[in-house]
Amino acid sequence: MDDKEKLEKHQIARRAFLGCLGGAVAGGAAVVATTAVLPNEARAAANSAAPAVPAIPGYDWSKHRWAFGVDATKCIGCLRCVEACKAENEVAGDAHHFRTWVERYVYLEGEDQPRIDSQDDPVNIAASGSEGAYRFANRYKDAKVEKAFFVPKLCNHCTHPACVQVCPTGATFKTDDGVVVIDHTYCIGCQYCVQACPYGARFFNPELNVTDKCTWCYHRITKGLLPACVEVCPVSARIFGDLNDKQSPISQFVANNRVDVLKPETGNAPNVYYVGIDKEVR
Repeated sequence: MDDKEKLEKHQIARRAFLGCLGGAVAGGAAVVATTAVLPNEARAAANSAAPAVPAIPGYDWSKHRWAFGVDATKCIGCLRCVEACKAENEVAGDAHHFRTWVERYVYLEGEDQPRIDSQDDPVNIAASGSEGAYRFANRYKDAKVEKAFFVPKLCNHCTHPACVQVCPTGATFKTDDGVVVIDHTYCIGCQYCVQACPYGARFFNPELNVTDKCTWCYHRITKGLLPACVEVCPVSARIFGDLNDKQSPISQFVANNRVDVLKPETGNAPNVYYVGIDKEVR
């Protein structure tokens, strides 16, 4: 094996390992996160050439096909999912950086188009009293509302992700189990992926000079746990599971409902499936 082949193999191995962390880390912070969240066996792998599969004991990413479901008919806009995601993944505690967020769609009498707002809307920030607290203001209490619903949003972990295609360094890549992750070791903060994502699911972290997004809590799901947002949802509006398992919650959700995906015309083929959304939801 020549030096070029060795380098390519080592880069692939590092990418596979670091991709499983799921945290917003870069440079030296990656080492800190590694020792903080992985067992001793994985720590040893982090300090050498990691295997070409995630260094997580008992996990084989070739045997899974993860997917996510959202039932908008159940979501109550409590934003516990947003708070749990920020805490779990150490996302900046302000009102402008989110791995997952919730949008409110309100149809008023006499209007054809919905009014749309989310937790980072100035009125909602003012109602919460802090950029670190997330609430929807009761701005429509005196209006004639014909219909209203909440729509949780997050990275769609597309089958054909545009973000992967435009990344100049290979920092953004798709794992064998269907999750799109970012290796912050290679991210140069160019934000091409932010511009390419048709769903607005990526944001730039100015402190670390890298991009960030939802990873479906990859560090949790590879250990048999649910994503933090799914675990805390009080009404089971978020569904997660393995499509390879026909009895999993997500397989049953897709099989028993007429599901939609966002912006199917883009050709990205999202793996987040929705129930209860209107055509205006994009």
